[in-house]
Amino acid sequence: MPTQLKVAVIGAGLCGLIAARELERESHEVVVIEKSFRLGGVWVYDPRFESDLLGIDPNRDIVHGTIYKSLRTNSPRQIMGFSDYAFQGKEYGDPRMFPGHEEFLRYLEDFAERFGVTKLIRFNSEVIRVESLRQGNEFVVESKNSRLSSDSSSTLTEIFDAVVVCNGHNTQPRVAIDIPGM
Repeated sequence: MPTQLKVAVIGAGLCGLIAARELERESHEVVVIEKSFRLGGVWVYDPRFESDLLGIDPNRDIVHGTIYKSLRTNSPRQIMGFSDYAFQGKEYGDPRMFPGHEEFLRYLEDFAERFGVTKLIRFNSEVIRVESLRQGNEFVVESKNSRLSSDSSSTLTEIFDAVVVCNGHNTQPRVAIDIPGM
């Protein structure tokens, strides 16, 4: 019988939800650590925007929103979804071929609920440190709850056998600052 591992999944977006479901299917103990108050990652629309759109000011308020209000997917609903949980046929109120972000977010929420992933998620928790111990056989994961005070006593330090990082790549703008001749 395979060894059961304690696994941290960082991020409850599309990839984090899939990773958590598959790890739990393999009977691992899974904790999903999500910075936001809800699942969905980039599919969660936030009308706020940063004052420094290039991300140069390290003291700016960071808004983790990467989509715009009228965004629709560029994939037709017939090919979206997971092999064992199709998007096609779900009733979300908009029958057009290319669904909007609200629809896809509802699909992800339904997926997480259907497969029991929602109960694995620790919301409002930001990972502030991951460190490998003993040649990579264990990992220290330190997180803090954003709803608690900002002092260091509100951090939670845990040991995991494995860490899956699913925080995406759309959280920081990538802009060439110094271009010769510009």
